[in-house]
Amino acid sequence: MKNFIAFFILLYTCNNALSQNTAAKTVVSKDGYKIDATIKPYKNCWVYLGNYYGKNKVLADSAHFDENSHGIFKGQNKLPKGIYFFVTPAHSLLFEILMDDAQHFTIVADSAHLENLSVTGSPDNEIFAAYSRYLTSIAPKLNGLQQQLRKATTAADSAAIQQEQKKINKELNDYRDNVIKNKPESMVAAFFQSVRTPELKEWPKKADGTPDSLAAWRYMKDHFWDGVNFYDNSLIRTPFFDPKLEDYYKYYVPADPDSIINEVNYMLLMSRAGKDIHQYLLGKFTDKYINPEIMGQDKVFLFLFNNYFSKGDTLWLNEKQRKYIFDRAYSLMANQLNEPAPQLVLKDTLGKVSSLYEVKAPFTFIVFWDPTCSHCKVEVPKLDSIYEAKWKALGVAVFSVNTNENTFDEWKKFINENHLEGWHHAWQAREERLADEQSGVANYRQLFDIYQTPTMYLLDADKRIIAKKLSLEQYDAVIEAKLKTKTSTQ
Repeated sequence: MKNFIAFFILLYTCNNALSQNTAAKTVVSKDGYKIDATIKPYKNCWVYLGNYYGKNKVLADSAHFDENSHGIFKGQNKLPKGIYFFVTPAHSLLFEILMDDAQHFTIVADSAHLENLSVTGSPDNEIFAAYSRYLTSIAPKLNGLQQQLRKATTAADSAAIQQEQKKINKELNDYRDNVIKNKPESMVAAFFQSVRTPELKEWPKKADGTPDSLAAWRYMKDHFWDGVNFYDNSLIRTPFFDPKLEDYYKYYVPADPDSIINEVNYMLLMSRAGKDIHQYLLGKFTDKYINPEIMGQDKVFLFLFNNYFSKGDTLWLNEKQRKYIFDRAYSLMANQLNEPAPQLVLKDTLGKVSSLYEVKAPFTFIVFWDPTCSHCKVEVPKLDSIYEAKWKALGVAVFSVNTNENTFDEWKKFINENHLEGWHHAWQAREERLADEQSGVANYRQLFDIYQTPTMYLLDADKRIIAKKLSLEQYDAVIEAKLKTKTSTQ
């Protein structure tokens, strides 16, 4: 399954790379773009022009450089705005430029002396080139200080180095602030605004005079996106927007699904005026929450599906992506946390009806498994061990479902050989599944999102789902936590 998810993400990345170039071609312009470049020492070779796209780098154009290290990048239609870069024939990045409204300009550079980089004909690029030259002058200092810091042997030495680092970083921030102040309408100023992080002038304090870390966190969160326009399509073609986005959700957004939903919905609504960035954000959030790392966050994906994909935000998807998103949504709708689990009415090993909701227990543990699955052969006996050692005494019931309709004899053999006693064993024969399909009855594989085995759920006494897709150790911890909570409230 991991490989399939990776394939989906790759499809999404490639599709967006293609869609941004397609979008560029639809912006008809009489002038198009023309970048006249002389970059030493590259002669009689191809040099490439690329751009950022979130975490990825995309090829935008290429030009053949002649005996005089001269080449021209040109096209009939303007390129999407953002930060672009030149790439050598050996595929190493040379230096960056801006692609703004003025897409007719001249560049003169020497890869051995980038501090002399010159751009004419583009005011934004002239500002950006000056900044690049400035970075070239201070980068060696910062790198040298970082190396010194690693080798520092005393606290005093470390403090002195850090103070020097702080001084240079302040100079860098002052440089950016001056551009924002003096060239507020420039593309460079907009990017500097976007990349800056909030700075606490004074640490807030509680009424008793102690530092108030919560107030400091709230201030950082409230000002994290100051100066950022979420409808600005150029942001996605920078190397800093995606990392900033990830930092925000990692450090400033609580992990509960409702908090995340509030944030992603705000960003998506704000970005609607910028088609490219809206699609990018919707795709990024979908990738992150369609199979989340934290239990319950798939609720965020369902919100995206119900409020965006199912309402028509699908034209930019290819057919494989669209099918995968819709299939995943339909597989998650019936098994959300704190919602009642779907009913299971199957047959046991003797052919008698076995109903999930007829099982009365403070906790019901459902395990969907396949007796021929190598991972199941390890996990199911482990489950029985924890059941016999602990859960049985706590009244936990195990409802075990064989998902392989072709292994009735092997299933019974596995149960007997591993002494899986006290469980509720059930399965669905092939003819029963086909009958359900003909009748339009949803299959339990979809209702419980079973795309791998074993798949496990923990239900409370009312058959509400309280945990899913965890390890056995984590399920045990959930049961302990629930029992402690119940004891403390009695």
